[in-house]
Amino acid sequence: MKKLLVSLVLAATDRIAALLGLESGLSLTDPIVTIQLRRNMSTLESLSCLRKSRWLLVASLVLLPQLLFAQWTASVGAESGDLGRQALAFLPNEIWIHVGDSITWKLVTKIEPHTVTFLIANQIRNPFFVGCPGYTPDNSPFDGTACVSSPEMMNGQTFTVTFPVAGNFKLSCLFHENMQGTVHVLDLAEKLPHDQAFYDNQAKRDSKAMLNDMLQDMSKDGHGQHQPANAVMVGLGEVVTTGGGTRTLSVLRFMHDKVTIHKGDTVEWTSGDVITPHTITFGTEPVDVIDPSANVFVDTDGARHGVINATSDSMHSGFILGAPQDRIGLAPAPLGVTRFRVTFSNPGTYPYICALHDGSGMRGSVIVLP
Repeated sequence: MKKLLVSLVLAATDRIAALLGLESGLSLTDPIVTIQLRRNMSTLESLSCLRKSRWLLVASLVLLPQLLFAQWTASVGAESGDLGRQALAFLPNEIWIHVGDSITWKLVTKIEPHTVTFLIANQIRNPFFVGCPGYTPDNSPFDGTACVSSPEMMNGQTFTVTFPVAGNFKLSCLFHENMQGTVHVLDLAEKLPHDQAFYDNQAKRDSKAMLNDMLQDMSKDGHGQHQPANAVMVGLGEVVTTGGGTRTLSVLRFMHDKVTIHKGDTVEWTSGDVITPHTITFGTEPVDVIDPSANVFVDTDGARHGVINATSDSMHSGFILGAPQDRIGLAPAPLGVTRFRVTFSNPGTYPYICALHDGSGMRGSVIVLP
């Protein structure tokens, strides 16, 4: 293909020379050409031919990069039909391309947002709303010297990155710490191990396998059948590793989502997800979903606790999430807030949601009997 394009460009150049009446062996860059061009371009017919040939050359030069360099595609995320199971992953999360090639990532999930982000070496990772800081335009090049990141991506959106230099580059999502991938950029002379069809099939297989794995985990949990009557597991999650990096499987559901107790009893929610935060929110959703509402206090064991007196009361747990893993060379992370307790003073039905994932169906209720 590359040889064909070079031939086309040379043919277009020769065509221009022929139409201009240049002698054999002369090129458009030879000094004598200037005099000959002036002589042969004196008629409208020569000008017309020049314009046609010029457009042929321009078209060849425009098409040359597109045909020399490949355009690859990949997916971001996967989810079950009920939106309750999420694969927080780049699919595939490892891909080999050539220098000059581009990759377009497409977000295929309806609920969970993601970013396509390439940080440079030793760069501090920022929250998703900060970005690089800031965000870069679509079709930005990444060569390892400056951060490239999409803004928050929602269902159906795409983001393309071009890779002008050889190297091995880490791909990240700023929403999910353990959602990673690797792009191997090889010199043009090196043979690529896989084609686009291979990556498409791999993405489909991995997506199906991850979602089915979470379905099995939900079945083992039995939707809370092995939990105490007043205990609720908040989501499920696990981190898996491939040669390209890590990715997370998350269940956006309250296990044992309907609890029946008596007035004066306390319900305890415990985080079951290793990476995705959740909330337990009664009544009005707060503007600040990260921190707990003012009517929440802390028990001596570190769990958050609140008392609800009426079905009209509002209460918000703030983020419920375990601490990140410790790493060699860094100070240990503080303990996470993994539990939230609510004591119910009066009978009634108390619906609640996860303020982050209620759109995916993460809802529950507490029925308080006399």
